[in-house]
Amino acid sequence: MLRIGVDVGGTNTDGVLIDVTRVHEPSRGVLAHYKAPTTPDVSTGIENAVREVLKVAALPPSDVASVSIGTTAFINAVLEADARRLAKVAVIRLCGAYTRQCPPFIDFPTRLRKLTEGHVAFVDGGFEIDGREIFPLKEEQILQECAMIKEKGLKNIVLSGIYSPLDTEGKHEAAAKAIIQRELGSSVNVVCSRDVGQVGLLERENASILNASILTFAQRTVRGFQKAMLALNLSCPLFLTQNDGTLTTAAAAAQLPIRTFASGPTNSMRGAAFLAGLDDQKAAEQRKSMIVVDVGGTTTDVGVLLPSGFPRQAASFIEVGGVRTNFSMADVQSIGLGGGSIVRISQTEKGASRVTVGPESVGHNLTRDAKVFGGSVLTSTDLVVASGRAELGEKAKIQDVSQEIVTLGMAKIKRLLEGIIDKMKTSPEDITLLLVGGGSIIAPDELVGVKEIIRPPFFGVANAVGAAMAKVAGEVDTIELLAGRDIHTVIEAIKLVAIRKAIAAGADPATTKTVEVANIPVQYVTNQATRIIVKAAGELAPQAVASLETPPSTVAAEQDDGPQEQEKHLSSDDSAVDSPSSEDIDINHYKPTILPDRRWKLSEVDLEWIAEGCGVLGTGGGGSPYPPFLMARQALRDGKQIYVLDPDDVPEGDTFIRCSFMGSPSVASERIQGGDEIPAAARALLRYLGIGDFAGSVSEEIGGGNGIQPMIVAAEMGKAVLDCDLMGRAYPNMYQSLPGAYDILNGLWPCAISDGIGSTVVLPTARSSKAVEDILRAVTTEMGSKSGVSMAPLDRKTCTQYGVPHSVSQAWRIGRAIALCRKHNDLKGIPKAILELQNGACLFVGKIVDVRREVRKGFTWGEVTIVPLLEEEEEDSNAAPSFTLPVRPDDRLVIPFQNENLYAYIESADGEQKIHVTVPDLITVLDSQNGAALGTPDYRYGLRVTVIAMAGHPSWITPKGLANGGPTAFGLHGVPFTPIGPYKDPKSVVKEFASA
Repeated sequence: MLRIGVDVGGTNTDGVLIDVTRVHEPSRGVLAHYKAPTTPDVSTGIENAVREVLKVAALPPSDVASVSIGTTAFINAVLEADARRLAKVAVIRLCGAYTRQCPPFIDFPTRLRKLTEGHVAFVDGGFEIDGREIFPLKEEQILQECAMIKEKGLKNIVLSGIYSPLDTEGKHEAAAKAIIQRELGSSVNVVCSRDVGQVGLLERENASILNASILTFAQRTVRGFQKAMLALNLSCPLFLTQNDGTLTTAAAAAQLPIRTFASGPTNSMRGAAFLAGLDDQKAAEQRKSMIVVDVGGTTTDVGVLLPSGFPRQAASFIEVGGVRTNFSMADVQSIGLGGGSIVRISQTEKGASRVTVGPESVGHNLTRDAKVFGGSVLTSTDLVVASGRAELGEKAKIQDVSQEIVTLGMAKIKRLLEGIIDKMKTSPEDITLLLVGGGSIIAPDELVGVKEIIRPPFFGVANAVGAAMAKVAGEVDTIELLAGRDIHTVIEAIKLVAIRKAIAAGADPATTKTVEVANIPVQYVTNQATRIIVKAAGELAPQAVASLETPPSTVAAEQDDGPQEQEKHLSSDDSAVDSPSSEDIDINHYKPTILPDRRWKLSEVDLEWIAEGCGVLGTGGGGSPYPPFLMARQALRDGKQIYVLDPDDVPEGDTFIRCSFMGSPSVASERIQGGDEIPAAARALLRYLGIGDFAGSVSEEIGGGNGIQPMIVAAEMGKAVLDCDLMGRAYPNMYQSLPGAYDILNGLWPCAISDGIGSTVVLPTARSSKAVEDILRAVTTEMGSKSGVSMAPLDRKTCTQYGVPHSVSQAWRIGRAIALCRKHNDLKGIPKAILELQNGACLFVGKIVDVRREVRKGFTWGEVTIVPLLEEEEEDSNAAPSFTLPVRPDDRLVIPFQNENLYAYIESADGEQKIHVTVPDLITVLDSQNGAALGTPDYRYGLRVTVIAMAGHPSWITPKGLANGGPTAFGLHGVPFTPIGPYKDPKSVVKEFASA
């Protein structure tokens, strides 16, 4: 059983030959290894590496059982937006009337969109979160789209349906695929989104589009791999390694190349564990999670290896080429530190020496440019040789480097490694570290936060070893309704399905077992919907190898036609460039457009800033403003207009409809709004009340995604948006608006709720404010756990009397302040810039060390704990602002939350607690690395954060306001309220810029 592993890197293509019958020997079965230069066509470099390992081992090709390749060729095609390797894609979305406000390609960068967008269609289909069909699939609609796709000459098609991962019976995407293949023939490639990504329609669809766009190139590349094997007389199966550290056949990779995008770092992590002897059953049962550090010539990649032996997966979404996706990918962080990192020396104001290492690097020119090799560039390799920790080149050539510089430089390398390692840890406990990569000689023998450093044998080719020894996996990612069911019984049944999938993919039944189980309750639903993810994995079965792949000679003999014509067709779009964004304009002098009639006409930049501000005002909740921002921006790009009115310019009697969405954020990420949910509710309510017309829309809450919804509704209905909202922040319940808190006439009822596809309910009266929440929540569950809501419309006078005037202006100003700080690389100044707009305080700067969450009655309760940064952890970009409240080194800031942040207190080392701020004042946690507001679902260990508090509106600082939005409203009866400061009325954008 000889296996060859190959990893294609940017500089070198590593090859290794392993005898799996000798893996328990000190050599771990490694018979030969070789580094060949990576070639432009990739295949030649692979052929050279494989030929050499066979030559070194003196073994015939016939003895090799399998070849496994990890490659970055496919992801590079996307990152480079290469017109020669990307094809146009037709997207058919199975959604009925839903999702149309957020069409396919909506968040693609302009150049990439021009290269890939070929056709977009919306047809019936899709599922609710409970598995019910939204609409049955209609064959005649699919046939109509096939005719148009054929006419356009498109060969790559994506099918994406709402909640398609729940379609275990193949009713929609699989059925539509069969219709398309029957109609258009086998020459077209059809990608079903359920085969690519997880829950989250837009991100899953984006991943599917990228996958489809590179299919022609991927198939040609895989044929090149197979031809290389044929040239080497290798008749064994060919595998490619996937992002999660498992194998897939070459044929499968040619259909789902996106699953191989990030296999490089994963191969290094899996190879490190194998070489260190941590991959066997006994070790797996005893070990905990550990960090893997792969130091190359230019960068250092850091990931977490779970007890299962597989890498920790990235968060809910990742960006590839500027596109949000959610396919499985290892959580890897990189820094510009490697063996070729350039060392620079400068002087401080006091005359002391200052040393920086990286991020610039001499890369693959290390043996030419580094001083120890006769070059003139001081590198990190020179430092480690000068320190006596390595013997390379000629030490005499670096005698002019002082001991002070060596000491400072090595200390800098140590801090850089400690910083990135700490960011990846999931707890403050010291952790075991696996150190691999050709540049790993620069790493010190001891690191803070690391209890043990393991340098395995053959560490320089760990990535190729990981490819050779990758396992075969099967995964199930589904949503189950647990009402009346035993969770353990449900999970056990899903485990069996995952194991069967792994065995079907080629895993040895004797070694296949469950390696990961995740149970994630869905928020804001009453039917106990729970997302369950189970992965099973096993060793590649020798008896299955022969039947898994077509022999290379057969595939290689196929005619290689088509791609060249596609390349020629695509090259015509090569001049496509991205349209200007806020990063391209001069935001220092940007002024919003105020028309002569004093209407504020929003631009894309205005929307971007308002969305950023809504995130800050969301105080951790309110849902992400990002999807609604995309929809509002798309409305502008479609030629619609969004106008904002200053309340002082509007007659007191003008009526405004109230806009918001109710339901689960999980459903909102999948059953994206179609556009008629809120308007349908508003129309029904207006008919019931006998109101013929209205002036515009107003937000129920400015915090989070609901702050953008009135703009989308106004654009669609040809109305304006009132520069005001009815909350001034985000709260979890419908009755926690100011009209509800003050129990005014028409404050909460009559109201209406709609699913936007024909089901609308009007609630004329209710026995109490809380009853409104309970009734609407129950109706929302029946509507699929997402609905558009329109509470009783209010006149302008009531909106400003029981609302927060100029809150849209406030969101815009907060967003602009953040953008200006980013523009000037002053991330440290963001808290101060925000607090110049509203009185408050910077409470804390530090890092998250603990997050606890639990779901109670559909709401997420929890708390986050933050500690100060150590002196060596502080950087100019995130050091504590000078106006932060006094903090002692042993203090901890704790923030309990219920969807939104509720209060913040300092806990000293002796256990004493001091509350600094509570609701209704606003508590916002900012990411210190970019200044963006974090939602409570985003909290995780290691994040560098800055916590600010802002004064709440005076209407909340009254007995009625506090009873509905203060600590007691959340059951915190022992928590007092003390205002963080006096409220500062937001300044109207219209008033400031009208004269200009």
